[in-house]
Amino acid sequence: MKQSAQLPVMEHFYTLQGEGKHSGRAAYFIRLAGCDVGCVWCDVKESWDISPDQYLTIKQLLTEVAQSNTDFVVITGGEPTMHNLKELTNALHTKGYEIAIETAGVHRLNGHIDWYCFSPKKFKAPIEEAYALANELKVVIAHPSDFEWAEQHAAKVQSSCVLYLQTEWEKQERFLPQIIDYIKRNKKWKISLQTHKYMQIP
Repeated sequence: MKQSAQLPVMEHFYTLQGEGKHSGRAAYFIRLAGCDVGCVWCDVKESWDISPDQYLTIKQLLTEVAQSNTDFVVITGGEPTMHNLKELTNALHTKGYEIAIETAGVHRLNGHIDWYCFSPKKFKAPIEEAYALANELKVVIAHPSDFEWAEQHAAKVQSSCVLYLQTEWEKQERFLPQIIDYIKRNKKWKISLQTHKYMQIP
């Protein structure tokens, strides 16, 4: 991180959460730049690299969030746990915002989060902390073997963690029927759809 009071921000915007537990909820998204996971099917590969002109101060981010009507902020990426989020999360909590993070769980979380969405990837192994912190486990299905792989992760999270299966967007014609059938047979799972893509919103 460039300075303790700055973070590299690829984009930030007010929209509706499209996926998982909070799907449909108004949310201010802060997408941090930088990723060391490198999913081949990632739909925001432009977030992987960090450029010097992307840095915003915590104060600038708070000003932008305050201009929206939100009570909920989602920190995503890239891989947001690459960065020290303590100052940002402390500042947001001071203003009364609820905070969620979307992470592959590959780095230690430095900051306080209200909702930890853990989405493990095969491209880089998560750390053990992610299983303990996860409020939501969201596994992307892009290959038939991913169902068994999802079960391996589900066995390691806490019993209170909500379990979601989500098809990779470009392969939904193939895998959506399989996910539906799998959930009907394994009722601990729920389906997560990328509803923002159906609605054509950010």
